[in-house]
Amino acid sequence: MLDLGISKMALIGAVALVVIGPEKLPRVARTVGTLLGRAQRYVADVKSEVNRAMDLEELKKMKESVEQAGREVEQSIHKAQAEMDAQWRSTKAALQGAGHAPDAHAAGGSDEEDAWQPPPPQYRHPGKKWRLRRSATPQWFKARAGVRRQVQSGAARMVRYRPKKR
Repeated sequence: MLDLGISKMALIGAVALVVIGPEKLPRVARTVGTLLGRAQRYVADVKSEVNRAMDLEELKKMKESVEQAGREVEQSIHKAQAEMDAQWRSTKAALQGAGHAPDAHAAGGSDEEDAWQPPPPQYRHPGKKWRLRRSATPQWFKARAGVRRQVQSGAARMVRYRPKKR
């Protein structure tokens, strides 16, 4: 901010004492202090907002670079898959053309019949205990409704419900 030494501060204080007077000086000093505090808070808020904007900009750049890398990986995977499919088809065609068909194909089978089928799902008992109550009643409701939460002896119950003397 401003470069004020001790000698300059003393000079400013002496001038303020002469101009304002000793009665009003504490109030003026307090007002100046609050204004300086507000100014410092405002500057700090502006700095934090600028830093936040810069961080947001960096995060956007990082997000774009990660998205670009993801797209490149996806494209390379699709390219490799297409190459593998082409190689598989050419190898399969070469084997079938040369008469080296697998045993199932030689017997007259087709690809659809030889495809592996998962076994049908089997019934499993869910193991639920439907007689048991699963919901929990809140404590405030129990207290309001007067539901007993703890075991109480007969004597304690008698004391609790004994008519009060007037």
